[in-house]
Amino acid sequence: MNPLPVLSATEAAGWDTAARTQYRVPSRVLMEAAGRACAGVLVKEFPEVVTRGALVVAGAGNNGGDGWVLARALHTAGVPVWVSALDPKTDDAIDNRALARVDGVRELGRDEPWPAAAMVVDALLGTGAAGPARGDVLAMAQRLVAYAAPVLAVDGPTGLDLSSGEAHGPVRAQVTITFGGPRRGHLIAREWCGKLVVVDIGLPPPDPSWPILVTDAWAGARLPRLHATMHKGDRGRVTVVGGAPGMTGAALHAARAALAAGAGLVKLVGSKEAVVAARAALPDLLTVESSLGGEPEPAAVEAVEWADALVVGPGLGREPPRGEFLAAVLQRKAVPTVLDADALMLFKGPAERPIVCTPHLGEFRALAGDALADAAANDRWGAATKAAQKLKATILLKGVPTVIADVRGPLHTIASGNPGLATGGSGDLLSGLIGAFLARGTAPVEAAALGAHALGRAAEHGARQWTARSLRPADVLAALPDIWRAWSDAKPQGPPVLTVLEPPETA
Repeated sequence: MNPLPVLSATEAAGWDTAARTQYRVPSRVLMEAAGRACAGVLVKEFPEVVTRGALVVAGAGNNGGDGWVLARALHTAGVPVWVSALDPKTDDAIDNRALARVDGVRELGRDEPWPAAAMVVDALLGTGAAGPARGDVLAMAQRLVAYAAPVLAVDGPTGLDLSSGEAHGPVRAQVTITFGGPRRGHLIAREWCGKLVVVDIGLPPPDPSWPILVTDAWAGARLPRLHATMHKGDRGRVTVVGGAPGMTGAALHAARAALAAGAGLVKLVGSKEAVVAARAALPDLLTVESSLGGEPEPAAVEAVEWADALVVGPGLGREPPRGEFLAAVLQRKAVPTVLDADALMLFKGPAERPIVCTPHLGEFRALAGDALADAAANDRWGAATKAAQKLKATILLKGVPTVIADVRGPLHTIASGNPGLATGGSGDLLSGLIGAFLARGTAPVEAAALGAHALGRAAEHGARQWTARSLRPADVLAALPDIWRAWSDAKPQGPPVLTVLEPPETA
């Protein structure tokens, strides 16, 4: 299976052009495949449409052309369908309206009342639309909203900029279908798109430089395997450095996550308070007491050099001695290292070892500077890429979506997760997961992607049991075994569906 790209509007247009010019796939063929794929998904997602029918609201461009194909496919299959449309302006849309008319699809005049149907299809605007809907398109979109039926959007709901994610409204969709790969705007404005279904319409292989969407299939193919003859040393040794007085929980969360992700041995270098807490609550953990300031103690040095991977920062603190301690740790054996939380505020860069930095936007500002943090508001992908080049590190920029950039491409995009992760401790779990994968020899960018997607999928599973509102780090950890099982048995959706992103749980 080819990786699924995450596209800007410009990249989507370029892909379509390459299909037509370089690979000789006629645009009418792409439109036919798109409309028929949408019809198949529609009937699956809204089964009552078979008896109650669908209303297709079609625009003047090629998105409207997709709507005409969809309507013809439903009509041919005996599904009641009506089309209310603007006059088409592209050759393919004009031809498909003519074909639908010949086939007997029922077309409604501009002022005719709309019949009661099970749902409505928004085929007004496509990927290239930017800014608020205007004129006749806006009037049709407002009428569609007032119709108050469930909405399936073709490519994207009208008013959503599929490059920037800026949502002007007025349409919100229960289901959105897009082609070849999700657009950036889909992943930024998930609440406007509902369930996102990506379908294949015969486009050529994507440009390998485009960002990749991390899916269960992608993750399952890269999850480090266990073997019957393994011993604990084979499964990776992780040292977690952090847990200053008053912040012991952060380090324990990271250690628990490393164990849950399969690390064979995990050692904590932390304050006396953290060591006492670990011995009481987590007997699996090896412990080394440290002041976490200035030059590391001999036992702390030994723990750092014992590890196959380090996780530094959860509950570390930001006082000046902590910065000296971090610098001293990073001068030791150059094993792959996750820098999280307080370590991100202390790290000066550039990296001189494989490093994964896991900032949220505030930490990203401290780490990469104001200019890149401001740029991230408009282009998370570009800002993360420049930060990775500046710091010579792998950058995992948390958010919606999470973006992972490396000094070598491509970028990886994580769309899993929900607001249940917006709690203290979630980032500590992420750092521990990544540390476990690094300890098994996984490349930093892939370790970061595996950790972030596992965290997101576990949060989704946990929210279905306990709700996003009440979700806590322990609930996410409890869901991880189901995620590992699901990844080991990830199956394709089946053509034409490439992947499905369920709407985030917000209850």
